[in-house]
Parts: sequence; C-alpha cells; structure tokens
Amino acid sequence: DYVVVKMIPDNRLPPRHLHAVRTGKTFAVIKWESPYDSPDQDMLYAVAVKDLVRKTDKIYKVKSRNSTVEYTIKKLEPGGKYHVIVQLGNMSKESSMKINTVPLSAPDALKIITENDHILLFWKSLALKESNFNESRGYEIHMFDSLMNITAYLGNTTENFFKVSNLKIGHNYSFSVQARCLYGGQMCGEPATLLYDELGTGKDSSATKSGRATDVAAIVVPVLFLLLVTLGIGFVVLYMRHRRLQNSFTAFANSHYSSRLGSAIFSSGDDLGDEDDEAPMITGFSDDVPMVIA
Repeated sequence: DYVVVKMIPDNRLPPRHLHAVRTGKTFAVIKWESPYDSPDQDMLYAVAVKDLVRKTDKIYKVKSRNSTVEYTIKKLEPGGKYHVIVQLGNMSKESSMKINTVPLSAPDALKIITENDHILLFWKSLALKESNFNESRGYEIHMFDSLMNITAYLGNTTENFFKVSNLKIGHNYSFSVQARCLYGGQMCGEPATLLYDELGTGKDSSATKSGRATDVAAIVVPVLFLLLVTLGIGFVVLYMRHRRLQNSFTAFANSHYSSRLGSAIFSSGDDLGDEDDEAPMITGFSDDVPMVIA
C-alpha cells in the first residue's frame, strides 16, 4: 500500500540559494531558486538593491514560473557596494546577499621623469579603455615612503601628469595613480603603482626605464648613423681606387702592346726605376757621323 502526499505551497518561505553568478563594472547577474519545487503558477519576486555608498534604494519586479530564476541587475557603478534582497511580492521572508562591482582599471604606462628638483608622473588617459570613465572625474595620487613606512595623499588632477617635489635623498618611494574615489573614498579605481628609488645618485632606477631608453636611443642612433656614413665613404674610396688601378694597368698594357707579335712586351725588373730608361732608344747611326774607336 502507498499514499501520495502533496505538500501545500507555503508562500511565506524565502527564495533559496541566492548567489551571484557574475559581476562586472556596471552589472551583476544573480540567481536563486523558488521557495518550493515546481511552482504551478507565476511567482512575483521583488528584488531590492540598496546602494551602500550612495545610500539609495531601487526595487525591481521579476515574474517567473521556473524553479530557478536568473536576473541581471543593470546600471550599477564601477567599484560600488550593494546589498541585494530577494523575496516574494507578498513580503514573505527574504534572502539577501552583498555584491561588489568590478572597479575601473588602473591607468596604463605609468612613468616617471626626473627633473632637477622634482619628478613628473605620466600615464595614459583612462578614458581610452574605460567607456565608463570621464576625464572630469580625474585621478588621485598617493605616495608610500618605505623608510618612514607612511602613505601620503598627494592630491588629484584631471590631467595625465602630476608634479612631485620635496623628495628626500636616500628614501625609496612608491607612487600610485588611480581613478579618483567618490563618496567618501569608497568608489575607487584600481591603482597603477611604480617604484622610485636611488635618489641619492640622482637616478630613478626602474621607474625611469623609458627615460633611459630615450637617452640610450639619443646616443646610439647618431653613432650608428656615423658608422653607416663612414662605411659608405670607405666603400666609395675603395671602389674609386680599384677603378684607377684598373685604368692605369689597362693604359700601361696598351702602351706596351705589339701588334706585330700580338702580345704585350715588358722589360725585366732590373731596368725598373732607372732614370736612363726614360731616354730615347738609339736606333741607328747617320752616315755623315764618323765612328771613333778608342
């Protein structure tokens, strides 16, 4: 024998297994299960979103007959903190959770350039990769002194550079740049951090790799150019000498060419360098000149 028992649905129960599936900069996907399995009718849920930073509330209505419900909360702010409450529309028991949206990214290409009595921080505009960032919001800059073990807030700017003065010799500093925090410093962007040290030697260590690369390029490029010019001139000189030697030899060979023999005739090396060789060769004697024999 057996008995089939059907439980009476209790609409006073809270939604089950409320959790976040995915969070982004401006949205969050949440999921929950109905208070009881296999609802036989549409169930109306109230999703309340409390902004813990701005202290504001929003309520959304979701109707579904499914046992598992997935809902996307939109129009959130990057780096925000929210308290989400889900319950049936009849104000039954509730399920709640907290979610934090993804903050804005850190600025790219943070670099340091050393001047005589100060340094300059440079970075790329965050608006180039973050559509949710407006330059009017600006950036804020922090500095950490490792020797004193203190962190200082240097200020904010809407530009893509910042001047830092009054640094102490022998101290190592870490600088961070991030999207300016909103509403009491609770909605901030991810910081870009860079180490600056070796102040005693006037160098900027790894923080000024770009500056060093520029200086090296300024030296290497002219040197390579001079080497190329020198090599080019050397090749031209060698080519001209080769042509001159070739032309001289051709002229010399042509001047000693005998058409009767069909070849060139050269004297022996014993006669080379003798100034008398330049005198005209005596080819014969005239009949009216007497020959005297000693």
